[in-house]
Amino acid sequence: MTIHEPGKRLMHAIPLKFVQKKVSGHGGRSVAAELSLTSMIDFLVTIVVFLLMTFSASGETSLPNGITLPSAEHTIDLLDAPMVAITADQILVNGQPMGNTRSVVEANKVQKIEELFNSLKGQRDVYKQLNPNKDFPGVVILTMDAKVPAVVVKSVFQTAAFAGFPNVSFMVNKTGGKKPAGGGGGE
Repeated sequence: MTIHEPGKRLMHAIPLKFVQKKVSGHGGRSVAAELSLTSMIDFLVTIVVFLLMTFSASGETSLPNGITLPSAEHTIDLLDAPMVAITADQILVNGQPMGNTRSVVEANKVQKIEELFNSLKGQRDVYKQLNPNKDFPGVVILTMDAKVPAVVVKSVFQTAAFAGFPNVSFMVNKTGGKKPAGGGGGE
């Protein structure tokens, strides 16, 4: 019997190269990384469901707090136009505050609302710059609480007309359904 140098002897007799590399300490990580296909599919399904739940193809929109829409029978689908919302306290353009109703109510006369005018005029100017060959439609959607005083509504109408938006549509609840729709319209 021959004398061998002391060392690791476990599994050296197995003729497979990858086993001998692992046993001798020369084994390394695999170059190809594994991805869990199940986890990836779960992630993609979650993203798709989230996007489908937040997407609105019918033009539905969320309303500011404190607005109860009136109902109407004859409506049209919601248009792509600036949305002016009137609550009990303030006037919002696309969700941003652009004036308050208190000053109009206290004056008790129809007046031009400067912040609203500047915002709508700016949006009209941007439209004309982006679409130089198209006629400006001049449509604004008015969303208001049913209890807003008439003097405030008239002031918003007049201010919109001064800013170049003579066509005003109202957002209402369609009778027989709960979906808001742009309808009616006046100048």
